Amino acid sequence: MFTERHLTPKLLSALNSSPVVFISGARQAGKSTLAQTLAAKDFPADYVTFDSPTAMAAAVSNPDFSAPRRLLIIDEVQLVPGIFRALKKRIDDLRLADSASSYGRYLLTGSANIMALPKLADALVGRMALLRLYPLSALEVHGREGVFLANLFNNQFTAHTLASDVEATLATIHDATFPELPGKDAAQRELWFDSYITTLLQRDVRQIAEVEKITLLPSLLRLMASRAGQLVNDSEIARSIGLNAVTGKRYRTLLEFMYLTTDIPPWFRNIEKRLVKAPKAYLLDSNLLCHTLGYRLQELPLQNPSLFGHVLENFVASELIKQLSFSDTRTSLFHFRTSDGKEVDFVLERPNGQLAGVEVKAAGQVQGSDFKGLRELQQQAGDDFRCGVVLYQGSEIVPFSEKLWAMPLAMLWH
Repeated sequence: MFTERHLTPKLLSALNSSPVVFISGARQAGKSTLAQTLAAKDFPADYVTFDSPTAMAAAVSNPDFSAPRRLLIIDEVQLVPGIFRALKKRIDDLRLADSASSYGRYLLTGSANIMALPKLADALVGRMALLRLYPLSALEVHGREGVFLANLFNNQFTAHTLASDVEATLATIHDATFPELPGKDAAQRELWFDSYITTLLQRDVRQIAEVEKITLLPSLLRLMASRAGQLVNDSEIARSIGLNAVTGKRYRTLLEFMYLTTDIPPWFRNIEKRLVKAPKAYLLDSNLLCHTLGYRLQELPLQNPSLFGHVLENFVASELIKQLSFSDTRTSLFHFRTSDGKEVDFVLERPNGQLAGVEVKAAGQVQGSDFKGLRELQQQAGDDFRCGVVLYQGSEIVPFSEKLWAMPLAMLWH
């Protein structure tokens, strides 16, 4: 069943204002389905995938193909890097002939972040709109547009009760994943994830990078899953799997490059402030996190409450990243931690300096002490601080001060 993707309006807008649109994201996130569905409804298009050995061989031998007369969708474009220079030439020729008619000519998709490869990215600077498609968000799963981010920056919440419980949260996390997985039973999901990890870490990585100790990548992924939400120490991570610091950091970058993990940087404005300035790392899919560590999501609250708390934080991280990817308002995501241990899991900041904080608790109740990190952030941000919330496993939306709220985790997708 096709789920309407919230990135569609931004994609349509980009096709109407840019010659090339590149949708990047993890394998099986739904990029090809989105592109082909859009082509069938709004943009008549031709389609080629470099997952096909024949198509890839043809492109490798002759990347300088002729300009299309209608939209051309090229899937898994990172497999033929030589094509980017050819695209640059074609777009420049089209612009010279008629700038307006150059829009919406190429829709590229790729399962690797080409922005990490400057030689590829630079070829299309000023000619390409960049979009990211992640696995299904909770908003898409529930078929809602979502007002959480807007309300957060407007401090627009009212005290009331929201129907919410742990089972509903687990069901949402369970389905907010790769589009192929909702509806599959536990055994089928485990088989799918095993195949997915093998494909990415054994085949796909070889196609984009030279990796001498490729067999260590699954171990590195497991290590990153076990440390989700923790500060990154590349030397320690590398040492844990038997690599030197430089190689370990490079391998960790490969996991980010393939959209398996992500770093959230620290928030600070004054470099002299006594703040922790290391990033925190997360997996971009919480079901993958559970699978990698050998746990079933539904069993965590009782079997391993501590890990369940980390999974909740990881889920909120991925959900915020997904919502920001299709938001109309540019917003950056950070974390906040002082040297004496006050912290806020997530800080969202807009270009005008306004910011909001989000703290995640697995408990069913909230205490005043749970706001100590948010209060510190509020003090440091001053008038720029718009709102701070503690998301928890209860059902009541309760104000703790004019700009501080406790609210159910389910507010994320309402």
